[in-house]
Amino acid sequence: MLSFLQDVLILILASGGSLLLLAGLNRVWPREKRSAHNALIGWQLGILGTTYAVILGFMLYTVWTAFGAADLNVDLEADALRNVYRLAEGLPQQQHLQLESEARDYAKAVIEQDWPAMARDQIPEGSHEINQAMWRTLMSVKTASPAEFIAEDHALTELSALTEHRRTRLIQSRLRLPVIFWCVLLTGGAVTIFSTSLFGSDNAALHAIQVFSFTLLITLALLAIGDVNLPFQGWVHVSDFAFVRAQQNMQDH
Repeated sequence: MLSFLQDVLILILASGGSLLLLAGLNRVWPREKRSAHNALIGWQLGILGTTYAVILGFMLYTVWTAFGAADLNVDLEADALRNVYRLAEGLPQQQHLQLESEARDYAKAVIEQDWPAMARDQIPEGSHEINQAMWRTLMSVKTASPAEFIAEDHALTELSALTEHRRTRLIQSRLRLPVIFWCVLLTGGAVTIFSTSLFGSDNAALHAIQVFSFTLLITLALLAIGDVNLPFQGWVHVSDFAFVRAQQNMQDH
């Protein structure tokens, strides 16, 4: 995934490339001759610009919604882990101590193993093994009182939620925009910028500013889509702060 410096470099190259395209077009087809076709070019640009703006806005909304869903899912997973830890107090002594230890190990594994693995586009395994151990611990409980039965029942519910949110997190870490969508976005951006360059303007400086502005806006939007598209990779990613807080809470308890 792209870093912040790579995003800046792409932005500079795209903006510079569009200005070079304009300069080359002015040399091959002088702007004085192109001005006779401004009405046709303007009609074409209006259709292209509107269509591409809708596509760009929809894609940006889609990836941002997915990013927000991944962020919320992480919070819910961390909340479920804290609840399992708290409910362990109501279990028999052996399972109580064992489940609390496994909950702390789970938070540590997510922070130290899962997040680096997902950043490398890999499927983490450390938390999976601990999750399975937590299930074995809870299933080994032999309740001797109504309070222990209620604690076990609620702990099973929270552990089920924890497992589900973990599975969802792994799925979300692998989801991305299909290649065909990127082809549409990149081709649409290139065609829109080229159409903007075709205008035959008497003011060369103003035309260059317009082309630069279009390129800057389109490139920024594409970079934003690319950065948010993979919620656990790159410099814009879902934070592990929820698990850091859960880990602190369990250590302070």
